[in-house]
Amino acid sequence: MNRRHFVTHTSAAAALAFIFRNNLFAQPTPPTPGPLPAPLPRPAQEVKTEFRPLRRDVGIFSGRGGTIGWLSSAAALAVVDTQFPETAKVCLDGLPNRGVRQIDVVINTHHHGDHTGGNAVFRPVAKSLVAHENVPGLQRAVAARANPPGADPVVAENVFGESWRQNLGDEVVSARYFGPAHTKGDIVVMFEKANVVHLGDLMFNRRYPVIDRLGGASIENWIRVLEKVAKDYPADAIYIFGHGKDSFGVTGKREDLLVFRDYLVELLTHTRKEISAGKSKAEIATLENLPGFPDFHEPRPNRLSSNLGTAFDELTKAEIKG
Repeated sequence: MNRRHFVTHTSAAAALAFIFRNNLFAQPTPPTPGPLPAPLPRPAQEVKTEFRPLRRDVGIFSGRGGTIGWLSSAAALAVVDTQFPETAKVCLDGLPNRGVRQIDVVINTHHHGDHTGGNAVFRPVAKSLVAHENVPGLQRAVAARANPPGADPVVAENVFGESWRQNLGDEVVSARYFGPAHTKGDIVVMFEKANVVHLGDLMFNRRYPVIDRLGGASIENWIRVLEKVAKDYPADAIYIFGHGKDSFGVTGKREDLLVFRDYLVELLTHTRKEISAGKSKAEIATLENLPGFPDFHEPRPNRLSSNLGTAFDELTKAEIKG
């Protein structure tokens, strides 16, 4: 790699900005009511973005949404996940050593919008868009359920069932599907020579995860997937996570996978015991903190109640509604 330093961008595009209204100070009631002055907007929220090299021409891009992985060598360019349109453009414009070259391949780890929303930005300059065969249908289903229905999403034209592999210059990029987990379309992507593994949302590092049962999630199989990845991939690999608590980050080691595995195991174990004790879904979901996992805890509102409710639905085989 020709460049080995961090590049930080700040984006305050209007489409990303969250506009808040100032509270008006209480005023005495005037004798003759008149129109109130328009509230003043607060400054737009800044979105910090960063490129960080990891190993052998492979790095990550952090912005808004799931972590993007990238390969940028003299011979090839690849991107894993695309975030949202605004930060996708920041990533595309700043991709190290790209110049005006096309991207050889863009890979989606799964269908969620914070990982595929930037597909439309990358697609015009990408030779190929790749995902698991379940992902395009899931993207379209999400768009159809929106109110009003969303625009047709940009989906992968190259899909696979169990595995995919491509030589990219002096790197080899591969992907494997291990079954339903976070959704029914999650894949594991590996930069084989760099020994870097992108897990997408198969990994939430010390954060309560999204468990998309409507999208085909299975907590029970998610546990098996994490164990399979920990067993099959190198012990010294660098793992890229879809999301992580700030104090732990979005990269880590195999041991981090097993910590998250243990959280999912306890989530099912705790919920199963509560069901056996005759508790309702609503009662189970009131738990403040899952014992043994203080690193995951966040002030309410958080996803623990949702996780417990989803575990209840999975264990009781409740009807999936959507």
